[in-house]
Amino acid sequence: MKKVIKIIVIVLIAAFVVVQFFRIDKTAPPIVQAETLEAAVAVPPDIALILGRSCNDCHSFTTIYPWYSNIQPTAWFLKDHIDDGRRELNFSIFNTYKPKRKAKKLEEICEQVESKEMPLPSYLWIHWDSALKAGEAKALCDWANQEKEKIVVE
Repeated sequence: MKKVIKIIVIVLIAAFVVVQFFRIDKTAPPIVQAETLEAAVAVPPDIALILGRSCNDCHSFTTIYPWYSNIQPTAWFLKDHIDDGRRELNFSIFNTYKPKRKAKKLEEICEQVESKEMPLPSYLWIHWDSALKAGEAKALCDWANQEKEKIVVE
């Protein structure tokens, strides 16, 4: 029995070492300022700070990859979350969205932070400083609703 456990442990360690050679792609497209959220809507400094601290890692091309993004399979899980986040809402290309989609995304920002679905609870396990502080969800909602009203939907 001890021999079987030893073989299993050796195989698992070998597999862990081998998967370290399969890295995630951390490159991001260049940011075109005319395509950004700031080009589409007014983003006051206090809102920019909240978005930068709590949203940009997954919802823009300005992701700051943490140390554990170099360890597989954790990095694959992380990359999947980032890709999903960018696919759902990307502040780096927000101004390329059609007006109806812009308005919908601003509405969803409010819904997501009010329901505490964003930032993701699993993200907050390590990035506890990204948690929204008292009043920040309301500030984001007020801002998003104000900007949504300015968008002319066709």
